[in-house]
Amino acid sequence: MGNAIEVAELVKTYGELHAVNGLDLEIEEGHIFALLGPNGAGKSTTVEILEGFRKRTSGHVSVLGADPEKAGRAWREKLGIVLQSTAVSSLLTVRESVTHMAHLYPHPREVDEVIDAVGLTEKADAKAMSMSGGQQRRLEVALAVVGRPELVFLDEPTTGFDPDVRRAFWKLIRSIKDDGSTIVLTTHYLDEADYLADKVAIIAQGAKVAEDTPAGLRGRAGEAVVRWRDASGAHEKRTTTPTAFARTLLAKHKGEVPDLEISRPSLEDVYLDLTDLRTEEDS
Repeated sequence: MGNAIEVAELVKTYGELHAVNGLDLEIEEGHIFALLGPNGAGKSTTVEILEGFRKRTSGHVSVLGADPEKAGRAWREKLGIVLQSTAVSSLLTVRESVTHMAHLYPHPREVDEVIDAVGLTEKADAKAMSMSGGQQRRLEVALAVVGRPELVFLDEPTTGFDPDVRRAFWKLIRSIKDDGSTIVLTTHYLDEADYLADKVAIIAQGAKVAEDTPAGLRGRAGEAVVRWRDASGAHEKRTTTPTAFARTLLAKHKGEVPDLEISRPSLEDVYLDLTDLRTEEDS
């Protein structure tokens, strides 16, 4: 399998502001790739350039083998897109909207399955324009994925979703990947990126500061924390070999070690460290 997206030295400027500043990305076909970063980091600008909605200042961009600035209708039909802002104003019902979109593709997903996956079964016969912003957001996601697109862009897709709906949506995204689609995801939910993504890139102030698998990024945080209790009170030990240290505790105790707990670094820990570091270096 090759790359669905290739980006080299991507730059987007607005006067003296560098919204994207020399960004390099390679996204493999069939992967879920998450772009993480604080507000204003350049995530949405990058995604809009990849989608062909915004022109770049300089750099090389290839999406499904084409330059998004020059690609035509046949290329765009391969994409499914959820933009950051909600813009649903249809007089059609949810089911009518999703069914209409499904008819535009040769091998769409089952309409009711998609409606259920985004948590809109009870609103299937409601007109889109009558729904709340969060419900309209869910409809946008359904419209983007029903056609089994080759490449899906999801810009903060689960904003406004209840936790149970978010989990159901994750299952839908996994099934879309299993069908062979490539997915580019931006999100502020670190657990979402950790659960879904094959690769994660963290960007700050328009530049990439790290890229790896979620497990690889978590491994960069280094030390885990082991906590336990004994007759002398509570204890805490920071170590890069928590399993080995836990074995020494087990050897010293008869039976269970009281209140034994091992806390490994999370993706959120790494994200906060890297974005804070970038801010300090540029200040």
